[in-house]
Amino acid sequence: MGTSGYVQAAVQSGLITGYLDGTFRPDNTITLAEGVTVARRLLGYQNSDFAGAYPSGQMAKYRDLELNLGVSAGQDSPMTRRDCLYLFYNLLTASSKTTGQPYLYALGHSLTPTGEIDLVALVNSTIEGPAIVGEGWTSKVSFDPATARAVYRGGKTSHYDALQDGDVVYWSKSMRSLWAYTNQATGSINAITPAAAPTSVTVAGKTYSIETSAAAYALSDLGSYQVGDTVTLLLGRSGGVAAVVDSAKASSVVYGLVEAVAPGTYTDKDGNSYTADTLTVRATDGSQRTFRCDDKNMKAKALVEVSTAGGTVTVKKLKTVSLTGKVSKDGAKLGDKAFADGVEILDVYENTALRIYPSRLAGVDLTDSDKVKYYRLNAAGEISHLILNNVTGDLYQYGVVTSATSQDLGGMNLLGTYVYDIGGQTIPTGPLPKTFNVEVGPARFIMKDGALDSMTNLTSVKLSTLDGDKAIGETTTWPLWDGMAVYELRDGKYYLSSRSIVEGGNYALTGYYDKTADKGGVIRVLMAKAS
Repeated sequence: MGTSGYVQAAVQSGLITGYLDGTFRPDNTITLAEGVTVARRLLGYQNSDFAGAYPSGQMAKYRDLELNLGVSAGQDSPMTRRDCLYLFYNLLTASSKTTGQPYLYALGHSLTPTGEIDLVALVNSTIEGPAIVGEGWTSKVSFDPATARAVYRGGKTSHYDALQDGDVVYWSKSMRSLWAYTNQATGSINAITPAAAPTSVTVAGKTYSIETSAAAYALSDLGSYQVGDTVTLLLGRSGGVAAVVDSAKASSVVYGLVEAVAPGTYTDKDGNSYTADTLTVRATDGSQRTFRCDDKNMKAKALVEVSTAGGTVTVKKLKTVSLTGKVSKDGAKLGDKAFADGVEILDVYENTALRIYPSRLAGVDLTDSDKVKYYRLNAAGEISHLILNNVTGDLYQYGVVTSATSQDLGGMNLLGTYVYDIGGQTIPTGPLPKTFNVEVGPARFIMKDGALDSMTNLTSVKLSTLDGDKAIGETTTWPLWDGMAVYELRDGKYYLSSRSIVEGGNYALTGYYDKTADKGGVIRVLMAKAS
């Protein structure tokens, strides 16, 4: 639609009337008073609703409806793009004269219970899909996915070239963004419910809802799969089944950590039920997968290789293959071995694991023999898979200790009572039959089996400024953790804040780290104090 088309649409909607000489002058700047005129007409207010000279009544209503929040332009001043953004954003939550409801409702959207724009719902309303990465998949996307402005894979910022066959992709044309999900489940089908029009399927002892009509058809009595078949489920953004792959016709190998082992009920080809263990495995690509396992000695925390070939799933423990060296400052290689494109790196602690990327390891010293638990090389001699032994510390939790007291019960007995804050949530421990050597302030918290196992204060460093993903100190530069917690210290109390707030204010900044940068340490907590 050309400029004239937009002008015509605005005139027909009653939003604009033009100048006295009959022109509209679309190339002119728009003043705040003119912008407010359009906004109040969208809300159902007409000229007859206002007494006195234009635009005094309109501007009074503009302030009464709080359309002025964040707008800096004066009544007769040209509006900037920023002013227009704030005016329209405020318009969305303002009440319409005709309906009494927020204007956003007229656009088919809603507010949160606290009266704010539901951004998640807004984004969800633009999302389409899914499509399964493979031959011809790009034709299903409503724009050229190679030109996407943003790509997210497995919950992390990624890029188009990192997408792999079997990824479940959703997209937003208006945002030109892609979201790829990598979770899968492989095993034999135990149940399909109901058979004629399936809504759920049980594979490897775990039941999954069915997300797409294509997956429902494939699993129905008209489709290709039935109870007893070995399949791989490709799971979408809701955790439901987006597609089904015949594992009997494909071979795959997965490396990872066993996060959990639980009994599951299975059905053999003759329809008889039996019980076997189901493994939940965190793969090196970051996805979570489930498999049936007949090895009764398999336990959580084991590193495994799971191969699927000809419909048979084989699980075996990995033997430790050590590797030592230092990761280059550009994150391109470990020692004398280069990282392959798309290298899969898993950092493991107990029975949890997290996929990380080479940039996270840039400059980190891995010369200790216990840092690398397993690695594989590709045909070019590059590292394609790497499993680390708790190198980064990113699997711990970080926050602040707000209260720490101990009581001597006599002899060698001590009683400790603590209160700590993680992510703005205050957590009291109650009296503990042990004490932690901590003081009030930023700390690292280690959980074990769902309970607090230890807490340790972090080390402080005064910062002069933040620059991208770096913190600039007086003599050193520190990397910032992606999950860095930000607090404001005010009147001796800690208040959860954000980087954008404290970075733009008059605050003295202090960073807190867990270990030196060459050991994988980063700024975990940022403390701001008004200066």
